[in-house]
Amino acid sequence: MKKLLALVLAVMMISLCAVVAAAEESDWEYIQGKGKIVVGMTLFAPMNYYNDANEFIGFDTELTKAVFAKLGVDVEFIEINWDSKEIELNSKNIDCIWNGMCITPERKENMSMTNAYLYNTQAIVAKTDRIADLLAAGMDGLYVVAEQGSTGEGKLQGTIEDDETVVVSAKEYFAKANYTAVDSMAKALMEVKAGTADIALVDSVCALAMVGEGTDYEDMTVNLDNNFGLQEYGIAFRKGSDVTEMVNQAIIELTKDGTIAEIAGRYGLTDALVPVE
Repeated sequence: MKKLLALVLAVMMISLCAVVAAAEESDWEYIQGKGKIVVGMTLFAPMNYYNDANEFIGFDTELTKAVFAKLGVDVEFIEINWDSKEIELNSKNIDCIWNGMCITPERKENMSMTNAYLYNTQAIVAKTDRIADLLAAGMDGLYVVAEQGSTGEGKLQGTIEDDETVVVSAKEYFAKANYTAVDSMAKALMEVKAGTADIALVDSVCALAMVGEGTDYEDMTVNLDNNFGLQEYGIAFRKGSDVTEMVNQAIIELTKDGTIAEIAGRYGLTDALVPVE
Protein backbone atom coordinates (compact mmCIF):
# COMPACT_ATOMS: atom_id res chain seq x y z
CA MET A 1 0.00 0.00 0.00
CA LYS A 2 2.83 2.37 0.90
CA LYS A 3 4.54 1.60 -2.39
CA LEU A 4 1.33 2.33 -4.30
CA LEU A 5 0.88 5.63 -2.44
CA ALA A 6 4.48 6.57 -3.15
CA LEU A 7 3.98 5.79 -6.84
CA VAL A 8 0.83 7.91 -7.00
CA LEU A 9 2.60 10.80 -5.31
CA ALA A 10 5.52 10.50 -7.70
CA VAL A 11 3.21 10.60 -10.70
CA MET A 12 1.43 13.64 -9.26
CA MET A 13 4.73 15.42 -8.72
CA ILE A 14 5.85 14.70 -12.28
CA SER A 15 2.54 16.01 -13.63
CA LEU A 16 2.81 19.12 -11.46
CA CYS A 17 6.34 19.79 -12.65
CA ALA A 18 5.18 19.41 -16.23
CA VAL A 19 2.38 21.93 -15.66
CA VAL A 20 4.78 24.40 -14.03
CA ALA A 21 7.30 23.97 -16.84
CA ALA A 22 4.59 24.51 -19.44
CA ALA A 23 3.44 27.64 -17.60
CA GLU A 24 6.99 28.99 -17.55
CA GLU A 25 7.62 28.26 -21.22
CA SER A 26 7.86 31.50 -23.14
CA ASP A 27 5.98 32.13 -26.36
CA TRP A 28 9.25 32.02 -28.27
CA GLU A 29 10.20 28.69 -26.70
CA TYR A 30 6.79 27.33 -27.65
CA ILE A 31 7.27 28.44 -31.28
CA GLN A 32 10.83 27.15 -31.39
CA GLY A 33 9.63 23.81 -30.07
CA LYS A 34 7.30 23.52 -33.06
CA GLY A 35 9.99 24.70 -35.44
CA LYS A 36 7.60 27.13 -37.11
CA ILE A 37 5.36 30.10 -36.48
CA VAL A 38 1.75 29.94 -37.67
CA VAL A 39 0.61 33.30 -39.07
CA GLY A 40 -3.08 34.16 -39.39
CA MET A 41 -4.09 36.28 -42.35
CA THR A 42 -6.80 37.06 -44.90
CA LEU A 43 -6.22 37.39 -48.63
CA PHE A 44 -5.95 40.90 -50.02
CA ALA A 45 -3.45 42.74 -52.16
CA PRO A 46 -0.87 44.06 -51.63
CA MET A 47 -0.41 42.37 -48.24
CA ASN A 48 -1.08 38.63 -48.68
CA TYR A 49 -2.48 37.27 -51.97
CA TYR A 50 -2.04 34.91 -54.90
CA ASN A 51 -0.79 36.36 -58.19
CA ASP A 52 -1.82 35.23 -61.68
CA ALA A 53 0.73 32.41 -61.49
CA ASN A 54 -0.92 31.20 -58.25
CA GLU A 55 2.16 32.20 -56.23
CA PHE A 56 1.53 33.38 -52.67
CA ILE A 57 3.09 36.83 -52.48
CA GLY A 58 2.56 40.25 -50.90
CA PHE A 59 4.31 42.86 -48.80
CA ASP A 60 3.37 41.22 -45.50
CA THR A 61 4.08 37.77 -46.93
CA GLU A 62 7.63 38.71 -47.89
CA LEU A 63 8.29 40.75 -44.76
CA THR A 64 7.06 37.96 -42.49
CA LYS A 65 9.38 35.47 -44.19
CA ALA A 66 12.33 37.87 -43.94
CA VAL A 67 11.78 38.51 -40.23
CA PHE A 68 11.45 34.87 -39.24
CA ALA A 69 14.30 33.78 -41.49
CA LYS A 70 16.40 36.16 -39.38
CA LEU A 71 14.96 34.62 -36.21
CA GLY A 72 15.48 31.07 -37.45
CA VAL A 73 11.99 29.54 -37.71
CA ASP A 74 9.81 28.55 -40.67
CA VAL A 75 6.53 30.31 -41.43
CA GLU A 76 3.15 28.72 -42.08
CA PHE A 77 0.35 31.02 -43.29
CA ILE A 78 -3.26 30.16 -42.44
CA GLU A 79 -6.32 32.00 -43.75
CA ILE A 80 -8.61 32.96 -40.88
CA ASN A 81 -11.94 34.65 -40.28
CA TRP A 82 -10.85 38.20 -39.46
CA ASP A 83 -13.61 38.71 -36.92
CA SER A 84 -12.29 35.71 -34.93
CA LYS A 85 -8.61 36.64 -35.08
CA GLU A 86 -8.13 37.15 -31.34
CA ILE A 87 -9.84 33.84 -30.52
CA GLU A 88 -7.59 32.06 -33.04
CA LEU A 89 -4.53 33.67 -31.47
CA ASN A 90 -5.35 32.97 -27.84
CA SER A 91 -6.40 29.38 -28.54
CA LYS A 92 -2.99 28.86 -30.23
CA ASN A 93 -4.49 27.91 -33.57
CA ILE A 94 -2.19 30.67 -34.79
CA ASP A 95 0.82 32.35 -33.16
CA CYS A 96 0.68 35.71 -34.87
CA ILE A 97 -1.65 38.06 -36.76
CA TRP A 98 0.30 39.74 -39.56
CA ASN A 99 -2.04 41.01 -42.24
CA GLY A 100 -2.29 44.77 -42.51
CA MET A 101 -3.89 45.14 -39.07
CA CYS A 102 -4.39 48.62 -37.67
CA ILE A 103 -3.19 49.30 -34.14
CA THR A 104 -6.07 50.34 -31.86
CA PRO A 105 -6.31 50.86 -28.07
CA GLU A 106 -8.56 47.79 -27.76
CA ARG A 107 -6.17 45.58 -29.69
CA LYS A 108 -3.24 46.81 -27.62
CA GLU A 109 -5.23 45.94 -24.50
CA ASN A 110 -6.03 42.40 -25.65
CA MET A 111 -2.88 41.46 -27.55
CA SER A 112 0.82 42.24 -27.64
CA MET A 113 1.37 44.65 -30.54
CA THR A 114 4.62 45.54 -32.27
CA ASN A 115 5.69 49.00 -33.20
CA ALA A 116 3.94 50.42 -36.28
CA TYR A 117 5.50 49.56 -39.63
CA LEU A 118 3.08 50.95 -42.26
CA TYR A 119 0.66 53.89 -42.53
CA ASN A 120 -2.96 53.46 -43.63
CA THR A 121 -6.29 55.27 -43.73
CA GLN A 122 -9.85 54.40 -44.74
CA ALA A 123 -10.93 54.76 -48.37
CA ILE A 124 -14.32 55.02 -50.03
CA VAL A 125 -14.65 52.84 -53.12
CA ALA A 126 -17.55 53.04 -55.57
CA LYS A 127 -18.37 52.61 -59.26
CA THR A 128 -16.59 55.28 -61.29
CA ASP A 129 -19.73 56.38 -63.09
CA ARG A 130 -21.58 56.87 -59.79
CA ILE A 131 -19.05 58.03 -57.23
CA ALA A 132 -19.30 61.78 -57.85
CA ASP A 133 -23.10 61.75 -57.52
CA LEU A 134 -22.99 59.50 -54.45
CA LEU A 135 -20.53 61.72 -52.63
CA ALA A 136 -22.40 64.89 -53.60
CA ALA A 137 -25.75 63.55 -52.42
CA GLY A 138 -24.47 62.20 -49.11
CA MET A 139 -24.74 58.76 -47.58
CA ASP A 140 -28.44 58.82 -46.64
CA GLY A 141 -30.01 55.49 -47.57
CA LEU A 142 -26.95 54.16 -49.39
CA TYR A 143 -25.76 50.59 -48.91
CA VAL A 144 -22.27 50.50 -47.41
CA VAL A 145 -20.12 47.43 -46.76
CA ALA A 146 -16.93 46.88 -44.75
CA GLU A 147 -15.04 43.88 -43.45
CA GLN A 148 -16.40 42.53 -40.17
CA GLY A 149 -13.96 43.24 -37.37
CA SER A 150 -11.98 45.70 -39.50
CA THR A 151 -10.89 49.23 -38.67
CA GLY A 152 -13.31 50.47 -41.33
CA GLU A 153 -16.20 48.86 -39.46
CA GLY A 154 -14.91 50.15 -36.15
CA LYS A 155 -14.65 53.72 -37.42
CA LEU A 156 -18.06 53.53 -39.10
CA GLN A 157 -19.77 52.13 -36.01
CA GLY A 158 -17.82 54.27 -33.54
CA THR A 159 -16.27 51.36 -31.65
CA ILE A 160 -12.89 52.83 -32.61
CA GLU A 161 -12.87 56.35 -31.26
CA ASP A 162 -11.81 59.30 -33.40
CA ASP A 163 -8.45 60.86 -32.57
CA GLU A 164 -6.59 64.05 -33.39
CA THR A 165 -5.83 62.85 -36.95
CA VAL A 166 -9.54 62.68 -37.87
CA VAL A 167 -10.96 65.48 -40.05
CA VAL A 168 -14.28 63.77 -40.83
CA SER A 169 -15.92 61.35 -38.39
CA ALA A 170 -16.82 58.14 -40.24
CA LYS A 171 -19.51 57.42 -37.65
CA GLU A 172 -21.22 60.73 -38.38
CA TYR A 173 -20.60 60.58 -42.13
CA PHE A 174 -22.25 57.16 -42.51
CA ALA A 175 -24.87 57.66 -39.76
CA LYS A 176 -27.83 57.43 -42.17
CA ALA A 177 -26.38 54.75 -44.46
CA ASN A 178 -27.44 51.10 -44.46
CA TYR A 179 -24.41 49.18 -43.23
CA THR A 180 -23.69 45.48 -43.85
CA ALA A 181 -20.62 43.57 -42.66
CA VAL A 182 -18.87 41.14 -45.01
CA ASP A 183 -16.14 38.62 -44.28
CA SER A 184 -13.24 40.30 -46.10
CA MET A 185 -12.16 43.52 -47.79
CA ALA A 186 -12.02 41.66 -51.09
CA LYS A 187 -15.67 40.66 -50.57
CA ALA A 188 -16.55 44.31 -49.88
CA LEU A 189 -15.12 45.29 -53.27
CA MET A 190 -16.97 42.41 -54.94
CA GLU A 191 -20.27 43.63 -53.49
CA VAL A 192 -19.76 47.06 -55.07
CA LYS A 193 -18.75 45.53 -58.39
CA ALA A 194 -21.87 43.33 -58.37
CA GLY A 195 -24.08 46.31 -57.58
CA THR A 196 -25.33 44.86 -54.28
CA ALA A 197 -23.63 47.71 -52.39
CA ASP A 198 -23.09 51.35 -53.28
CA ILE A 199 -19.88 51.91 -51.35
CA ALA A 200 -17.11 49.86 -49.75
CA LEU A 201 -15.14 51.29 -46.85
CA VAL A 202 -11.76 49.56 -46.89
CA ASP A 203 -8.11 50.18 -46.03
CA SER A 204 -6.48 52.61 -48.44
CA VAL A 205 -3.53 50.22 -48.77
CA CYS A 206 -5.94 47.57 -50.05
CA ALA A 207 -8.01 49.93 -52.22
CA LEU A 208 -5.08 51.51 -54.03
CA ALA A 209 -3.63 48.10 -54.86
CA MET A 210 -6.82 46.33 -55.90
CA VAL A 211 -8.85 49.02 -57.67
CA GLY A 212 -8.33 50.82 -60.98
CA GLU A 213 -6.70 50.26 -64.33
CA GLY A 214 -5.25 46.79 -64.83
CA THR A 215 -7.17 45.27 -61.90
CA ASP A 216 -10.36 43.25 -61.56
CA TYR A 217 -12.06 46.48 -60.50
CA GLU A 218 -11.28 48.79 -63.43
CA ASP A 219 -14.77 50.28 -63.32
CA MET A 220 -14.35 51.47 -59.75
CA THR A 221 -12.65 54.49 -58.15
CA VAL A 222 -10.90 55.11 -54.83
CA ASN A 223 -11.75 58.33 -52.98
CA LEU A 224 -9.56 59.60 -50.12
CA ASP A 225 -11.01 63.11 -49.84
CA ASN A 226 -12.65 62.41 -46.49
CA ASN A 227 -9.90 62.09 -43.92
CA PHE A 228 -11.31 59.55 -41.47
CA GLY A 229 -8.02 59.51 -39.61
CA LEU A 230 -4.52 58.11 -39.94
CA GLN A 231 -3.94 54.52 -38.90
CA GLU A 232 -0.81 52.44 -38.44
CA TYR A 233 -0.35 48.75 -39.13
CA GLY A 234 1.14 46.53 -36.45
CA ILE A 235 1.74 42.82 -35.82
CA ALA A 236 -0.04 41.01 -32.98
CA PHE A 237 1.09 38.23 -30.66
CA ARG A 238 -0.41 36.76 -27.54
CA LYS A 239 -0.52 39.12 -24.56
CA GLY A 240 2.87 39.21 -22.86
CA SER A 241 4.62 37.40 -25.71
CA ASP A 242 8.39 37.77 -25.81
CA VAL A 243 8.28 37.41 -29.60
CA THR A 244 6.94 40.96 -29.98
CA GLU A 245 10.18 42.69 -29.09
CA MET A 246 12.20 40.18 -31.11
CA VAL A 247 10.17 41.11 -34.18
CA ASN A 248 10.54 44.83 -33.41
CA GLN A 249 14.31 44.41 -33.36
CA ALA A 250 14.34 42.30 -36.54
CA ILE A 251 12.34 44.97 -38.37
CA ILE A 252 14.83 47.63 -37.28
CA GLU A 253 17.70 45.53 -38.63
CA LEU A 254 15.88 44.79 -41.91
CA THR A 255 15.15 48.49 -42.28
CA LYS A 256 18.79 49.44 -41.79
CA ASP A 257 20.07 46.90 -44.31
CA GLY A 258 17.54 48.04 -46.96
CA THR A 259 15.51 44.82 -47.08
CA ILE A 260 12.19 46.42 -46.14
CA ALA A 261 12.62 49.30 -48.59
CA GLU A 262 13.29 46.77 -51.34
CA ILE A 263 10.16 44.77 -50.50
CA ALA A 264 8.03 47.91 -50.21
CA GLY A 265 9.24 49.09 -53.61
CA ARG A 266 7.92 45.94 -55.26
CA TYR A 267 4.43 46.66 -53.95
CA GLY A 268 4.29 50.44 -54.31
CA LEU A 269 4.37 51.02 -50.55
CA THR A 270 7.58 52.99 -50.13
CA ASP A 271 5.77 56.18 -49.12
CA ALA A 272 3.63 54.29 -46.60
CA LEU A 273 6.57 52.98 -44.54
CA VAL A 274 6.73 54.21 -40.96
CA PRO A 275 10.21 55.65 -40.25
CA VAL A 276 12.29 53.49 -37.93
CA GLU A 277 14.62 55.14 -35.45
